[in-house]
Amino acid sequence: MTGPMTQDMSDRRESTMNHRLAGIGKICGGIGALGASLFAATAAFAQDATAAATDAAVAAAETVTEAATAAAEVAAATVDKGDTAWMMTATLLVLLMIIPGLALFYGGLTRTKNMLSTMTQIGAVACFAMLIWVMYGYGMAFGPEGNAYVSWGKWFLSGVDASSQAATFTDGVEIPEYVFIAFQMTFAAITVALVLGSVVERMKFSAVMVFALVWLTIVYFPVAHMVWAGGGLFFEMGALDFAGGTVVHINAGVSALVAALILGNRIGYGKEVMAPHSLTMTGIGTGLLWVGWFGFNAGSALEANGSAGLAMINTFVATASAGLTWMVVERAMGHKGSALGFCSGIIAGLVAVTPAAGNSGPFGAIILGAVASVICFFFVTVIKPKLGYDDALDAFGIHGIGGIVGALGTAIVFAPGFGGPGDGSTGIGAQLGIQAAAVGTTIVWAAIGTVVAMYVAKALTGLRVSPEVEREGLDLGEHGERAYNY
Repeated sequence: MTGPMTQDMSDRRESTMNHRLAGIGKICGGIGALGASLFAATAAFAQDATAAATDAAVAAAETVTEAATAAAEVAAATVDKGDTAWMMTATLLVLLMIIPGLALFYGGLTRTKNMLSTMTQIGAVACFAMLIWVMYGYGMAFGPEGNAYVSWGKWFLSGVDASSQAATFTDGVEIPEYVFIAFQMTFAAITVALVLGSVVERMKFSAVMVFALVWLTIVYFPVAHMVWAGGGLFFEMGALDFAGGTVVHINAGVSALVAALILGNRIGYGKEVMAPHSLTMTGIGTGLLWVGWFGFNAGSALEANGSAGLAMINTFVATASAGLTWMVVERAMGHKGSALGFCSGIIAGLVAVTPAAGNSGPFGAIILGAVASVICFFFVTVIKPKLGYDDALDAFGIHGIGGIVGALGTAIVFAPGFGGPGDGSTGIGAQLGIQAAAVGTTIVWAAIGTVVAMYVAKALTGLRVSPEVEREGLDLGEHGERAYNY
């Protein structure tokens, strides 16, 4: 009895167990299916999360890049205080060149009766140039809009304030725009004053002022733009003019010659002795010009850097070479080495090295100064007397001729083969062609503009003082005072 019951119970237990196992299998299968679904969902979620994270990372990288770019732009706009201090000093050095430097240099070379008139004309046109510069000259030379010949905008310095900045020759290095404006303002002031060296002792003060207004407007400002401003004709040509061989010296020298020819010779020129009344004052003026010229040349680097240092040493050695060479040539021509010759050589060297100041090695500058001194000597002592024109203080013979020699010679001394800082990418012949084109254009532009300026002044003022005033002297005739009362 127990056997069948046990067997039956065993069968029931087995059946129950099978049902339970089947249920467990179904449950496990359901759990597996659910797990597989959850795994698939998790994988999809993870993929979406990864994509989102990637997008976020890209966006973050772009944000970082934009921030870095903005930071770089901010860094580029930073003004260096050392450069700023140097440029303010250089600006004052150029002013030193005008008053008292040029005033004493030119004044000492005139006759006693015209000393004050010469100094007054120089000071007055320099002041006038400063006022014109801030009204519209800066806009015509360096304005925000323009073409190859002239620019416009920023009239009366509109849009310029203490936070405005001007670029230098190094990316990321800038100076306050007011400092740049003031520095360039002194260049305009001395250039128009240099022109007067050919017309002293016979041109009315009123005519000088009218001439300055017209000449600066139609000659100086456009040439400054063409040479030194981005987009300017000579600038884009690749012409080399570090500190003003074309803008200042050729411009002023050629204009001086044209003005002298229109004005005519002084009464008694070539018949009477017209010796300098005070070579002592001329010597003092020479020294002041040389010192101030470091602001002129080294300051044109726009930074206190190696380029400024190169311009400084070149301004030393080219000038020293020229001053001594002039005296050697005097001796070779059978004359004694003179103080006037020494001063003339100093100025010739300074003029010649101006376009090459940062574009030459020191030994190239020495040769350039010597060559310019020799050529200027012959123009002043041989060519001028033969042609008979009255360039009273040799503005053309030294500034015009010296500027031409310097501008053309820069193409040679710039080459690395002559110790220059050039990289050799432009051959000497090609660079010489560019320099010659800039020189020729400047000569024509200055000559035509000076003719216009002189005849406008003549129409408005009569241009020249009366013969009586000229004989008496412009100190008394034009200003009512004497340089010396003893």
